[in-house]
Formats: sequence, C-alpha cells, structure tokens
Amino acid sequence: MSLADRVNALMGQARTDLSELVAIPSVADPRQYPPEECTKAANWVVQHFEEVGFTDLSLRETSDGSRAVYGVRPTNVPDAPTVLLYAHYDVQPPLDEAAWHTPPFQLTESGGRWYGRGAADCKGNIVMHLTALRALGDDVPVNLKLIVEGSEEQGTGGLEDFVEHHPDLLRADAILVCDTGNAAVGVPAATVTLRGMVNVVVSVEALAGELHSGMFGGPAPDALAALIQILSTLRDAAGNTTIAGLESGQTWSGAPYPTEQFRSDAALLDGVGLLGDGTVSDMIWARPAVTVLGIDCPPVIGSAAAIQPHSRARLNLRVPPGTDALKAQDALIAHLHAAAPWGVRVTVTPEAVGQPFEARTGGPAYQALASAMQEAFGREMTTLGQGGSIPLCNVFADTYPDAEIILMGVEEPLALIHAPNESVDPGEIARLAHAEALFLQRYRR
Repeated sequence: MSLADRVNALMGQARTDLSELVAIPSVADPRQYPPEECTKAANWVVQHFEEVGFTDLSLRETSDGSRAVYGVRPTNVPDAPTVLLYAHYDVQPPLDEAAWHTPPFQLTESGGRWYGRGAADCKGNIVMHLTALRALGDDVPVNLKLIVEGSEEQGTGGLEDFVEHHPDLLRADAILVCDTGNAAVGVPAATVTLRGMVNVVVSVEALAGELHSGMFGGPAPDALAALIQILSTLRDAAGNTTIAGLESGQTWSGAPYPTEQFRSDAALLDGVGLLGDGTVSDMIWARPAVTVLGIDCPPVIGSAAAIQPHSRARLNLRVPPGTDALKAQDALIAHLHAAAPWGVRVTVTPEAVGQPFEARTGGPAYQALASAMQEAFGREMTTLGQGGSIPLCNVFADTYPDAEIILMGVEEPLALIHAPNESVDPGEIARLAHAEALFLQRYRR
C-alpha cells in the first residue's frame, strides 16, 4: 500500500480524533471556561502521541500558568537530523454561539467540510501530525521532538518564555510550525513572512463631566468627536494606512492573492471597494495596516442628549517584515498625540508588541518540503505571507539561528478561524499529512 493510500485509510481515525478534540472546550481563559478543559485536551495529546511512539511525554508548566505537552521520539538512523513538531491545543472562544450553524464544540460534517471550534486552528494540525505518523509507522528516519502549547490564542507568551529558559529541550534542525495554511484548498504553500503587531489604547478627555448638548453644544469640545477625528487621520481617502514616520509603500514579491478570491474569502458586500492603492498581496503581507478593534462610547439605545467628556479606542497595527515593531509603536503614539484637535488631552497606553518574522528559505528542509508538497498535492508549492502574528517564530529564530523554520498547516481562508462556523476541509488534513510524512522520510541535513 502506498503512503498516500495509508493516509487515506486513516481518515476515519482522523475524524474520530478531531471529534474528540473539538468536544473539549479548551479555551485558555479561566474567566470563560474551566481550566480543567485545557488539562483534558493536554492529556488527550499525551495519550495519542504516546500511541505513535513518543516517549518522555509530560506536561511542562509555563510562566503564564498554561501547560505545554513535550515529548521525544528518537531514531536509530545515524547522524539523522532533528525535527520539532509544533501545534497548540487551546482554541478561541466560540463568540456568538447564535451565529453558528452547528454546535461549536461538536464536530459536524456539512458540505464536505468538518465544522467546530478548533477544527482548523489548531486541532486540525494536531490530527494532521498524528495521521502522518500513523501512516509512517516505524519508518521515521529522523529524530522527532514535540511541543503542543496551551495558551497560543491568549498571546500571554508562556511558551516563548519556556523556550528562552529551556533552549536545549527544543533545539532542532528543522521546526514545523503548523499553525498557518494554504491560500486556497488544494494549493500547497509555506508561509514565509508574518506581520508583527502593536496594540494600544488611546484615551481622549475633554470635559470634567457630561454636558447637555442643547445648552453647551457648539463651543464645548466633544471627546467622542475628537477621537473620531484622530482615528480618521490613520487612513487616507484611498484607505492606505498613513501613520507619520511609518513607510506604507512596500510591495509583495511572492505568490499573488487574486482580488476576486480575496473579495470572496472576505465576504465583501456588493459594491464595497477594497482599501489601498496596492495589490491585495501588498496590502495584507507587505504594508502596515491599522484596525480599530473597539471604542468605548455610549450605545445608541440608551444614549442621552449629552456631550461626551471622555472616550477611548483600542487599536491594532500590523507591521510588515523590515519594520521594527517598537519603532512602529513609537510612530503610532506620536501620530495620535499630534492628531489631537482642540487641545483635548490624549493618553496612549501600549498593550502589546510583537516583531514581524521572515523565514529563511532554500535550505535542505525547505527543499524536502517543496518536493513532498509537489507529490502530495500534485502541484508546485508556493510561498505566502500572513497578516497575523506568531511571536513564537521570532523566539525560535533568535534561540536557534541555524534552524529552518517552516510554517504550514490546514488553515485556509474558508476555514474562518477565530470566527463563528470555523471548519476544516478533510482533504487538507489528508494531503498535508501525506506531505509531512514524505518530508520526514526525505529530509536530510
């Protein structure tokens, strides 16, 4: 039986695995879900990777209180390279459960896809690893290490800190960070760049308290209107991000993201235009992008005829490779202060910062992966950027400068990760399991 046939024969087991994992609501936020659910998911990972030959499996406490699953599977092949397999078992909360067409924590098949929170991000990648290893059996001619973290979605940095304090534990020649995906179903890709990010909260104060809009409206400054004016300076009329001191004309040189595919993936309404004067690829992978994540102000229902004395907004700035995130944060803060009208008081509080990442390509691991992807998918592997941030990649790169870091996975645009109705295409699990198995067979330093 061929390796592809063995993978396909295992897809029933893969569905069972994913059903069991999705049924565990492992949201790493004790304010929303019991911590015992994350422990249950971690123990599930331990049990199942023990079945595929990993030893010394254990739960490693990290600085944020989460526990990462660690294990090793050595080979008896002389001078074999070491490959670290990464994924995470924690998931985003389901958000608006009424918006789900299926129960969020029950794997449900519909239209050829498997629906459920974490089905793609990132439990589908855990199952992909297991399926590849089951298909290989004893034929794994590389040393394997495993790390499956439990707080990636919270961004609290537990595993990043763990790597820095235990560098020898995770040292490897190639690191498969399986938490990204392809540009479309059936189109193999490795992600080679990640945007960094800056989160800040900007607060505006104008008055000591609320004032009647009829008695004082006109000369009295409105803090909410001032905030809106400040935020409006962050983009120009075409929608380009325009933060003073931050370059915004970069271009993307990798595989393009077709405009019509993006419009479909993003579910744009008819007649709504795209932002910016660059291509879609330029705008999401090569240029900075600012997003207003939230505003504190009175809701429409229940609002009164009053001038607002204060208001605030939470902003997210995505930073492309080549731009230092700390310098971008400084530029954003300076811009917000400079844009303040009418002498209102502005306070900007930094929340989080993460540097962008650019992978080294062309080494033996990338060559082996490209060959494996070509065989598993029947078409050449492309390279993509990703607008999201994975700070762990920078920690890996700094801690293991000689390692090849490869980002791949089952999460393509239709997966709707972080949104209601998350799903995975089982064909992606099968093809990527096949590709990973081929990679583990072929990779040599």
